Amino acid sequence: MINLLPDFIANNRVHEPDETALVFKDQVMSYRDLDDAVTAAARGFLALGLGRGERVAVFLPKQMETVVAIFGASRAGGVFVPVNPALKARQVAYILKDCNVRILVTSSDRLRGLVEDLRDCPDLRHVILVDSGDAEAQAGRTLHHWTDLVTTGSESDAPFHRVIDADMTAILYTSGSTGLPKGVVLSHRNMVAGAQSVASYLENSADDVILSVLPLSFDAGLSQLTTAFSAGARVVLMNYLLPRDVIRAVARHKITGLTCVPPLWVQLADLEWPEEARMSLRYVASTGGRMPKPVVQKLRDQLPDTQVIVMYGLTEAFRSTYLPHDEWEKRPDSMGKAIPNAEIMVVRENGEPCAPGEVGELVHRGALVAMGYWNDPERTAERFRPAPGQPAGIPVPEIAVWSGDRVRKDEDGYLYFVGRKDEMIKTSGYRVSPTELEETLYASGLVGEAVALGVDDMELGQAIVVVVTPKPGKTLDPAEITAHCRRELPSFMVPHHVIGWQSLPRNPNGKLDRKAIGDEIRAQFADAGAKAKAG
Repeated sequence: MINLLPDFIANNRVHEPDETALVFKDQVMSYRDLDDAVTAAARGFLALGLGRGERVAVFLPKQMETVVAIFGASRAGGVFVPVNPALKARQVAYILKDCNVRILVTSSDRLRGLVEDLRDCPDLRHVILVDSGDAEAQAGRTLHHWTDLVTTGSESDAPFHRVIDADMTAILYTSGSTGLPKGVVLSHRNMVAGAQSVASYLENSADDVILSVLPLSFDAGLSQLTTAFSAGARVVLMNYLLPRDVIRAVARHKITGLTCVPPLWVQLADLEWPEEARMSLRYVASTGGRMPKPVVQKLRDQLPDTQVIVMYGLTEAFRSTYLPHDEWEKRPDSMGKAIPNAEIMVVRENGEPCAPGEVGELVHRGALVAMGYWNDPERTAERFRPAPGQPAGIPVPEIAVWSGDRVRKDEDGYLYFVGRKDEMIKTSGYRVSPTELEETLYASGLVGEAVALGVDDMELGQAIVVVVTPKPGKTLDPAEITAHCRRELPSFMVPHHVIGWQSLPRNPNGKLDRKAIGDEIRAQFADAGAKAKAG
């Protein structure tokens, strides 16, 4: 029985020790190698005094040491905190301080960039460098090298801290699109259940070769590891630079499974997929946002023998819904049904279930629901609340995630995303879904990427603004875009302003940074309004 996250690796070591577990560039690790390395790292952490439940942060790009450190911290009985390698020093220091990190695994160049900001991290006691570069020792902290850590661990037989599946094993920080980043606390049970659920509907097996392109600090990126290890599959680690690099890696490694966020799929769908890349792919999947229908159709056309699976998830519950590939033509707007071992409800504000077609809030209950936000009871109480519909006689109610996403369910039980509570545009008395407007823009074929938002307007309440980029090699024509919207949408949904940018900013997880876009656009309109008044 698999109860703890590192048990996936240990189990594969017993049954298929020589099968490849990890590939990074020219490095290859079997499940035996990986299990030995994880055990050595775990005992190395213990030798540094890591206590039960204490945090180990890993601030590295994807490489062998990153994976070993993550699972090593978990096996020791500690908690791993993967830090997105794209974050700036101030953001990294915030995370280290917020969850009282004791041990930091990083590289010498990254450490040099953190020196000043780490002054605010009094709980950090040990820094482990994975390279041989020089870095200055810091007051109150001891520098170690990775090779010394694993050597010490290999020579030790110290027992691991005893933990059970209800104990926490990870803290994943969100991108902080609203305020400061939130640390989502996950238990062994959360992660084991999530891996097994996703692997079951993706039909993962030991024959799969999964390309890891998303950051491991992102729940969907970490899921590539946990899902693969649950099935005994192989993972190829990749820090891609260009979309074409992803396609080349698919061909080179004969990848069978590839999961990306929609902005990356938008770029990949416009590229040519050579036969050697198409022949091995069993499935491709999207998560981390709404996939535009035209992009899904392009992928289906480009990869006719590959299953294209649309998924929806949230860090607080890892994954919530998926749409089987053979259902897309029947209901291309749907985000699917609940994943195995989860219940997805659509409820009104008072918790009563919505009727088919009625818009309500998506609530997720089950084994994947996280333990809350680290050190943040106020925001935890807002998002983690008693699951609706429980019998009144239960003295301790089950806690569910109230997502803040507005969805509707059809007569067959399939779900459809409408928008975020805090992203809905209120204009002329109407509520406009940015997602629906963006779908229309993508379907026009006139834009590369698009974000819709509302800005304050004295007469309308909010005016609708769309920020768009041109398709490769094309130019934008705002008048043509507006005319298309007038043809396809009711008058109250037609954007009042079409603004062209050459590219749209992304957050560290690769998603479009809606907050940054919204802040800049609203500042521009505020400045314009102020100048108009002054004039």
